[in-house]
Amino acid sequence: MQIRKIIGLSAILSAGLFVGAAEAQQGPPQFPDMTFFVSSKPGPDGANLGGLAGADKHCQTLAATAGAGGKTWKAYLSTQGAGAVNARDRIGKGPWKNAKGAQIAANLDELHKDAKLSIDNALTEGGRKIAGAGFNNNNHDILTGSDMEGKALPADKDMTCGNWTKGGADGSAMVGHSDRMGLRDDVPSHSWNSSHPSRGCNLPALNATGGGALLYCFASN
Repeated sequence: MQIRKIIGLSAILSAGLFVGAAEAQQGPPQFPDMTFFVSSKPGPDGANLGGLAGADKHCQTLAATAGAGGKTWKAYLSTQGAGAVNARDRIGKGPWKNAKGAQIAANLDELHKDAKLSIDNALTEGGRKIAGAGFNNNNHDILTGSDMEGKALPADKDMTCGNWTKGGADGSAMVGHSDRMGLRDDVPSHSWNSSHPSRGCNLPALNATGGGALLYCFASN
């Protein structure tokens, strides 16, 4: 009887090993129909993304890992000063859906007035939630450099970390709350794209207020 138990246990363990190996070979989950996500990881240098082009490339690379690389991906970022760019003008016309198929917004107007963004549907390219307010690893501060309409901010104060070229302690970037929650019950705290400035442009400064140099990525086509 003891021998039978040992053989049975060995068979179960072997089956588990084969399942684990198969899952490892499958790679990350694929969401080819996804048209919106929050980046699961930052670039290599805090808010220094290499400008808009570098930010777009980061979104494109992450989308490709989830099977959605056939679309043109844009980071939801504004720039300031001469030739300022509005984030809302970069991301197409919608509609946008997350990895699970939930619609975030049908168009630009809905996105900036009644976006269906919360901790439950502001998902990464892998379909995972972003830790929000109340979590020890709060990461809900998403880089935008934008006002609530998705437009560029005045150039008198740096709100884009030098148009996404600064990765040090100096400078600042406007961020939004992906979970639409904050320390106060006010409009900025509930804003997904324009909540408050960061304390700096490197990861420690961004981490200090609950961020990790993450981006909103939208398929523009």
